[in-house]
Amino acid sequence: MTPPLLDSADPVERQNAKLLKIVSVLMDRVEQATDESGAAWAQFQRALMLEEEVRERTRDLERTLDLLNQSNARLSLAMTEAEAARADLADAIESVREGFALFGSDDRLVLTNSRFCETLPDLRGHLAPGLRFVEYIRRAAASPHLALPDGRSRPEWMRERLRHHRLPSATFNVQTAADRWVQVSEQRTPGGGTAILHTDITELIQLERQERDKLLDEQAILIRATLDHVDQGIAIFDAEGRLVGWNSRLRTLLAPPMQLLRVGLGFAAFADHLRRQIAGDAPETLAAWIARERRAPLALDLRTRSGASLDLSAREMPDRGFVVSFTDVTAEREAKRALEAANEGLEARVRERTLALADALAAAERATASKSRFVAAASHDLLQPLSAAKLFLAALDAAGTDAERSLALGRIRSAFDSVEGILGALLDISRLDAGPGVITLATIPLDALFARLGAEFRAMAGQKSLDLRVVPSRLAVLSDAAYLRRIVQNLLANAVNYTARGKVLLGARRLPGAVRIEVWDTGPGIPEAEREAVFREFRRLPRSAGTGGLGLGLAIVERACTLLRHPLELVSVEGRGTGFRLTVPLAGPAPAAGPAPGPAGDAAFDPGSMTVLLIENDTAVAAAFSTLLEAWGVGALTASGTPEAMALLDDLGLAPDVILADYHLDEGADGLAAAQLCAEAGIDLMNKPVQPERLRAWLSSVAR
Repeated sequence: MTPPLLDSADPVERQNAKLLKIVSVLMDRVEQATDESGAAWAQFQRALMLEEEVRERTRDLERTLDLLNQSNARLSLAMTEAEAARADLADAIESVREGFALFGSDDRLVLTNSRFCETLPDLRGHLAPGLRFVEYIRRAAASPHLALPDGRSRPEWMRERLRHHRLPSATFNVQTAADRWVQVSEQRTPGGGTAILHTDITELIQLERQERDKLLDEQAILIRATLDHVDQGIAIFDAEGRLVGWNSRLRTLLAPPMQLLRVGLGFAAFADHLRRQIAGDAPETLAAWIARERRAPLALDLRTRSGASLDLSAREMPDRGFVVSFTDVTAEREAKRALEAANEGLEARVRERTLALADALAAAERATASKSRFVAAASHDLLQPLSAAKLFLAALDAAGTDAERSLALGRIRSAFDSVEGILGALLDISRLDAGPGVITLATIPLDALFARLGAEFRAMAGQKSLDLRVVPSRLAVLSDAAYLRRIVQNLLANAVNYTARGKVLLGARRLPGAVRIEVWDTGPGIPEAEREAVFREFRRLPRSAGTGGLGLGLAIVERACTLLRHPLELVSVEGRGTGFRLTVPLAGPAPAAGPAPGPAGDAAFDPGSMTVLLIENDTAVAAAFSTLLEAWGVGALTASGTPEAMALLDDLGLAPDVILADYHLDEGADGLAAAQLCAEAGIDLMNKPVQPERLRAWLSSVAR
C-alpha cells in the first residue's frame, strides 16, 4: 500500500510546501506530455506525405518498366528481323553460283560465300572476317594452285593484281590448276568498299577454243595475227551487228568480260559494256551511227572512267558490217596539254633569252676588245725576242772566239726560249678561253704531282741558291690533271723567278671536303695596289723584283682557276714574301707513290744503260730529237709511225727503256682523248715544244 503524500500530523506550512511541490511536478509532467504529442503528430503528417510520394514513384516506375518492356520487345523483334535478314543475305550470297566476297572501306574482309576462291582451296582456312586485302592477294599469289602465264613471276602477278584493285572497276581472267579459268570482277561500292565476283568461265574458254579451232584456217590465222600486231583495239561486227572478230589489244583497252568476247555477241551487249567503261554519250552516238542507212566514217574522242584517252573510229564494210577501232592516245593528249602549258610561258622565256643574248653580245664585244689588246701585246712581245735572235745570229757570224760564239749561242737559245714560252702561253690561254668543254676531271695524287714539279724546279732554284722545299702529301684531289699541273707549275715558276734569296715552299693542307695547295716565297712581295693587276695579260712586276717574264703566268693561272672553279687567294707582305693558296675538292686518299725524282744532273743520269724509241712523223723534229739524245749519249731508235716502230723492234729483237711518241701522227686522232688517256693510265704527258732541260730531268728520273 502506497503511503499518503500528505501527513495530517504535519504542520500546515509543511503540508503547503508539499502541495506546491506536487503541483509543480504535475505541471512539468503535463507540459512534457504536450510536447511529445506534437512531435508525434508532425511525424505522422510526414509519414502520410512520404507514402503519397512512394505511391507516385511506384506508378512512374511501373510506367517506365512498361515502356522498357515495350522497347525490349521491339528491339528483340528488330534483332530477330535483322538476324533473319542477315541469314537471308547469307543464304542469298551462298545461293549465288559465283564466288562472292565483300571488303570494307578499310580493305578488310566483311563476308564471303563458300564458292569464293574454291579454285584455290588452300586459302579457305584464311578467309575470315578482318582479313586484309593485301594479305589475301599475297596468299593467292603464293598458292600452288595458281597457274601463271609463261614469263610471269608471282611478285609480278601480285603487283598487277593490286594495280587492278586500285581501279574503280576491273575485269580480268585468272587461270588455276587443271586448266580451270576464273573471271574476276571487282566493283567499288558507294561506301568505299569492294565487291569481288569470281565466275567460273572454264566452259566458255573451252567453247571458245572449240569455236576457234573450227574457224582457224590459214586465212583466219593470218588475219588474227595481223590484228593482234596492230596497236589499236579492234572489234568486227557483221551486217546483223554480231561480233565476228577482235584482237588482244581490245581486251587491254576496254577490259571486257569474257562473256562479251565471243562470236555471235550482239552489239547491244557490247554497247552496254561501253557505257560502263566510257564517260559521256559516245556509246549512244555509236549506236545511232550503226542504225543509219548510210554510214560515213565516224571519229570520236573518248575518256574512260579510269582516266585514259581513246580515239574511236568506226567504218562500214561493203557487206554492211562494220569495224570499230580504239586507239590509246593518252600520251599524245598529255603531251599536247604539256605543250600548251609550255607555250603559255614562251613569250616570257623569249624575252629572257633576248635579254640574255644582249648580255652575251655585250660580253662578246668586251671579250673581242680584250683579245684585240691581247693579240697586239703578244705580237709586240713575240717580235722582240725574234729581233734579238736575228741580231745574235749576226753577232755569231762576226764572232771571232769560241767564248764569243758560246755567248751568242746562249743568247740565241734564250731568245727562242722566250718565243717558245710566249707561244705556249698563248696556246694555254686560247684553250682556257674555249670554255669548260676541254675539262677532264680525274683523281690526282698530289704526291706524284709535287715530286715531278720539285724535280723540274730544283735545278732552277739551285742556280739562284734558293732553298726549294716540297712537302709530300698523301692526299688526292678532283681536278683536270693538265690544268692543275699548269696552275701549280706557273705559281712555282713565279715564286722562283721573283725570289732573289731565301726559300720557296710547296705544300698542301687538308680542309673539310677540300685541299688547299699553297706556294710561298720570301720574295719582295706584291704591293696591295698591284695585286689585282698581276693577273692581267703581259702585266709584270718591276724588273728589280725578279728576272722578268712574259707576264702571262698569273693570267693563265687566273683563267684556269676560274674554269675549274678552284678558288685562288693571294696573300702578300711587302718585303717579306708572297703566298698563293689554291682550294681544290678532296677526292680521297692517294695511292702510294714511288720515290720522288731527284734533281737532274749528270751524276744522276746514266745514258749508257738507256735505249729510247722515238716515234715522230715530222722529219725535222725527229732529226732534232735524235741529235739531242745522241749528244747526251742516249741510244735512239727513230720511226715515223707505229707499224714502222714495231717492225724495227722485231728486226733488232730488243725492247726500249723509254718510248717518246708524238700523239699527232698520220692517224689523225684526237689530242684531248690522248691527254685523258695519259691521266688515267699514269703516263707522263709533255706538251710540245718540250724544253730540253725538262726532258733531261724526266729521263734522269726514269733512269733512276
